[in-house]
Amino acid sequence: MAVQTRPTGFADIVGDASLETLATGFGFLEGPVWHPYEKWLVFSDIPNSRMYSRSPAGVVEIFRDPSNMANGNTLDRQGRLLSCEHATSRVTRTRPDGSSEVLVTHYGEKALNSPNDIVVAADGAIYFTDPIYGRRSYFGVPRPQELAFQGVYRLDAAGLTLLADDFAQPNGLCFSLDGSRLFVNDTARGHIRVFSVEASGHLGGGAVWAETKGDGPGAPDGMKIDSCGNLYCCGPGGIHVFDPSGGIVGVIATPEPCANFTFGDDDFRSLFITASSTLHRLRVRVPGLRLF
Repeated sequence: MAVQTRPTGFADIVGDASLETLATGFGFLEGPVWHPYEKWLVFSDIPNSRMYSRSPAGVVEIFRDPSNMANGNTLDRQGRLLSCEHATSRVTRTRPDGSSEVLVTHYGEKALNSPNDIVVAADGAIYFTDPIYGRRSYFGVPRPQELAFQGVYRLDAAGLTLLADDFAQPNGLCFSLDGSRLFVNDTARGHIRVFSVEASGHLGGGAVWAETKGDGPGAPDGMKIDSCGNLYCCGPGGIHVFDPSGGIVGVIATPEPCANFTFGDDDFRSLFITASSTLHRLRVRVPGLRLF
């Protein structure tokens, strides 16, 4: 593994293991999610409109075809798979029989742009970003944008709430360890913002928390936090690792542009990385968090 080292702490957080290639030959991979009890990994191949699963034995097979060009995935508090679909501008939930249940498609009377990444709060509310990438060729289906902005939303039993609309292209998002803050990155602007999460679920603040700078292709995309509060975010050259204060610790260099990743395996010290055509695994020192 090539590591672009920066100030202190990288070895203690990430270590010095090498990337392991698990599968390759895909179009463009995204949305890896690890089930902490059933021990499977699901990930998306956006341009080929398929989702794949990797079994506990390491067997990779098609999970859903077509996937409506699904991008980000996560699990809700009951372990059900949630997916953001580029081609249909929907957020869906997978039923026990494997079929999809549509959760949301519109804000008001206008279709969402193309839900991209998704997380679930401790109270079960769903937060997701809605840039326009799924309305472009290759990563989606070209079609006019109906909304006049690219927003961040909350979906709960009361319905859909627009939380922020001042992004260029909102993308990856994750909660702080205690759930009191929500980090959201902006691919077009190359930075990560931080919001306070109010008791109502609305957001406050929104200041820039960190920037992803460096050499190589890539921009802010998938984002996760580990069990010590270190934040991982895709960026130029690979995965940028920040300490809890927003200081850059180091960059995990990937052979191809990296779009997303997730922590998994029994000890949550395996970082499953979706880097363009290839699924990798990297063993790190500080474990991640289970989704439920």
